[in-house]
Amino acid sequence: MIRAIRGFKDILPGEAAWWQRIEAEARRVMDRFGYQEARVPVVERTELFARSIGQDTDIVEKEMFSFADRHGESLTLRPEATAGLVRAVIEHNLAADGRPLKFFLMGPMFRYERPQKGRQRQFHQLNVEVFNVAEPLIDAELIVLLDHFLSTAGLSGVEIHLNSLGCPACRPAYREKLAAFLRGKMDLLCPDCTRRAEANPLRVLDCKVPTCIEAVADAPRTLDALCPACQTHFDAVQAAMGGLEVVVDPNLVRGLDYYTRTVFEAQTTDLGGQNAVGGGGRYDALVKTLGGPDIPAVGWAVGLERLVMLLAEQGGLETEGPELFVAVLDETALARAFDLVQSLRRAGLKAEMDYAPASLKSQLRRAGKMQAQRVLIMGPDELNRGAGTLKDMVSGAQSDLPLNLTAEAMAERIRQGGF
Repeated sequence: MIRAIRGFKDILPGEAAWWQRIEAEARRVMDRFGYQEARVPVVERTELFARSIGQDTDIVEKEMFSFADRHGESLTLRPEATAGLVRAVIEHNLAADGRPLKFFLMGPMFRYERPQKGRQRQFHQLNVEVFNVAEPLIDAELIVLLDHFLSTAGLSGVEIHLNSLGCPACRPAYREKLAAFLRGKMDLLCPDCTRRAEANPLRVLDCKVPTCIEAVADAPRTLDALCPACQTHFDAVQAAMGGLEVVVDPNLVRGLDYYTRTVFEAQTTDLGGQNAVGGGGRYDALVKTLGGPDIPAVGWAVGLERLVMLLAEQGGLETEGPELFVAVLDETALARAFDLVQSLRRAGLKAEMDYAPASLKSQLRRAGKMQAQRVLIMGPDELNRGAGTLKDMVSGAQSDLPLNLTAEAMAERIRQGGF
């Protein structure tokens, strides 16, 4: 037997229904906030991610699925979506007129890491990205949007954490100060952080190894090194939250090199050490770094596997059964029942049936497992009198349903319980 690759998980019909509800809610919320859907390829040139994410990150060093094509060019299954969308904005000159660009996208990402709770090697994200807006109000809008989406999806117990990483004017001095601090902690750092302490010291703050977390507990804070412009921006973001409570978290740096100024995460305690449901920040230099115009940008991403898992654990997800199950008792009623089910579906009713006659007891049992709201019983007696027996699966009440009604009228009667 051939099995699925480790870290690549099947999403089967029962669980897929939850995904569909979350994706539908995402589209409703994004439309309400004025964000348009974009779709970009899952395969890009490896250089795109090496330049955008950063050579000294775990993603580029250890986690990318990269391969050479038939012409020897290095390609990579996307480990995140922002770089691909930035590439599309540049390639299609979307930012030329200076108007705000507000996008969202959903789809699979790929990282070679140890599968664990809420994390697979193929995983799915909802991404939201904005270009051409430098004002702090858009940072605040995105944070409010993240909180609103998680809330309307049904997730509770989420905290929004917020920090600022400064900008090219103030970060270099902070970087040197942090590097000097880390030189005195080298004996406590893991091998990766020992190497990064000079090359990319901010990555050490993002390490999840316990000894590294302890080593940087009293490290210099980015918030103490902000220039006046970054401080003003950060204060304005906090002031614009519109009543949303956030936790200012000086240790929050996120895991990608392209972030500047605002960074934020939606966190929960229900995932153990991997407590981030989603997050993002501002990346004002990324478009220019990848060969485009010097325009500001900000965005976030939510891991859909984690969200589905958390909603299931909180009881926030339930699959809905059909509105009607047609129980066919013998061959004489089978063709009539089949035509009826198709007509009711075209009339907008969610209807099901078995494709061979069976006993009433077995079909009622099947309807119960499917969580059908009502059952229409059709056999020779029902055909002779021109009316099926409609049974409510919750109350047990029964009524006759004329079979000569139009599909639309019958669907309405079924929704009303036959009356």
